[in-house]
Amino acid sequence: QVQLVESGGGLVQAGGSLRLSCAASGSIFSRNGMGWYRQAPGKQRELVAGISSGGSTSYATFARGRFTISRDNTKNTVYLQMNSLSPEDTAVYYCNGFPAFRAADWGQGTQVTVSS
Repeated sequence: QVQLVESGGGLVQAGGSLRLSCAASGSIFSRNGMGWYRQAPGKQRELVAGISSGGSTSYATFARGRFTISRDNTKNTVYLQMNSLSPEDTAVYYCNGFPAFRAADWGQGTQVTVSS
């Protein structure tokens, strides 16, 4: 089982930026696609962005042009750079496999709160 630890969330004003990090344990990280997901209060968890083991990226419509996903296989870490944040981006952000996540691998996530 892979352990995923998200960090980097916080409170930011609208228009601001945050960089999230997800550290993964396990040697299989470099062979797997990884994704960022988010869940806002009262809403279902949704995909934000994904990156393949080879570095190809995919973004949800709302993230395209504002968010950038990247990975460092030497550190078993995936990142999400978020710019031009809006209150609608307020959610708990999680990382997991991409395109298929594993329910058993969800971590505690990192809270992102954007104030207007």
